[in-house]
Amino acid sequence: MSADDRFGDDLERARRERLLGGYQSEIVTDPVSDWATDFSHVDPEWAADPYPIQDDLRQRCPIAHTDRFGGAWLPTRYEDVSAIAYDTEHFSSRAIIVSHLRPPKEMAPVGGAPPISSDPPFHHDARKLLLPAFTKAAVAKQEAGTRAFCHSLIDAMEGKEVVDAAREYAKHIPMRVIADMLGFPQEDSEKFSAFVENTLENINASHEERLERFNKLSDYLLTQIRDHIDNPRDDLTTQLLDAELHGEKLQPTHVLGTINLLLIAGIDTTWSAIGASLWHLARTPADRERLIAEPALLPTAMEEFLRAYAPVTMARLVKEDMHWNGVDMKADDWVLLPFPAANRDPAQFDRAGEVIIDREINRHAAFGLGIHRCVGSHLARMELRIALEVWLERIPHFTLDDPTAVTWAASQVRGPRALPIRIC
Repeated sequence: MSADDRFGDDLERARRERLLGGYQSEIVTDPVSDWATDFSHVDPEWAADPYPIQDDLRQRCPIAHTDRFGGAWLPTRYEDVSAIAYDTEHFSSRAIIVSHLRPPKEMAPVGGAPPISSDPPFHHDARKLLLPAFTKAAVAKQEAGTRAFCHSLIDAMEGKEVVDAAREYAKHIPMRVIADMLGFPQEDSEKFSAFVENTLENINASHEERLERFNKLSDYLLTQIRDHIDNPRDDLTTQLLDAELHGEKLQPTHVLGTINLLLIAGIDTTWSAIGASLWHLARTPADRERLIAEPALLPTAMEEFLRAYAPVTMARLVKEDMHWNGVDMKADDWVLLPFPAANRDPAQFDRAGEVIIDREINRHAAFGLGIHRCVGSHLARMELRIALEVWLERIPHFTLDDPTAVTWAASQVRGPRALPIRIC
């Protein structure tokens, strides 16, 4: 069987698993009635401003529950989020995006998007395959191209009084970098943003609609993989196709899932972090002016933006019925890991609700905790730093054009989707 046939057959098998495997829960889209007993992380109120909700829950119900999504839990204290993230004995990562479909338990320990969906011991070796591409040295090679690209994006804004910093700037930077790393056509970037939004948002859509979106993404990835099989080159896709695990080539579903992970997570997380940082600077003149006067402070300020506006909430599935820290969890309950809530826990951070751009001690959880800590953290930091450096150099004076026009993604990766900024 040719490599093309092998990937095609495996893709069809993955589609059948998504269609027939696991079980579906009832879709509930009503407004939240009580955040402690009926929360929804895709509710418009949560998307607009989750922090007051998290602060309230941390005080009166630190591990909230909902019957939505077939049953889910929401810890809001750093201590609980950290404990779950490190506990691979009781919590599985075989699915990390909450939806109305539980993937079958047989998908563990690999999961659909290794290594982030993988449980031990498989996880360790799957993660190790990616590490060389995301070292500081490897990331440094991307810096000059990223800086030049950021300048080109701002060049395109010349003459405009109002720009959408999310759509015209933030989202394009990680799309270019990830496309380059994977060896995908740069002209396909608009497809990437659609894939991101379709994968992570609209989780209340029907299973059939979500499956159709998954199929479009899989078809695109299969086309790119076949092109790499026919025309190998020096990029991450070819490296994955050539990689071996335990003495054998990676399974096609492994390759597809990992590329899916790199494309989706590698774009949306950094897109969101850049956008949230610009949003903060647009509405906080004192911080913006200080960074212009003290550019050496930017790396420290970046870490504070990552802490205060951490974009990522991951999820786990409970392995077996158990009593955990005062609550009765059932097998296959979802457990959200809101790193943004952990980062604003006053028991962990002094003045946790404030953004302090010269905060000296800042061991935040923006890149996750435990074995699944983000493998691309060096890359994300480089992209965020270059994006802010170039913006502040070229556009030092700016403000929100209309604060009410800013919109945020309603998903497990939260960042500005519309960010109209007036250039002063």
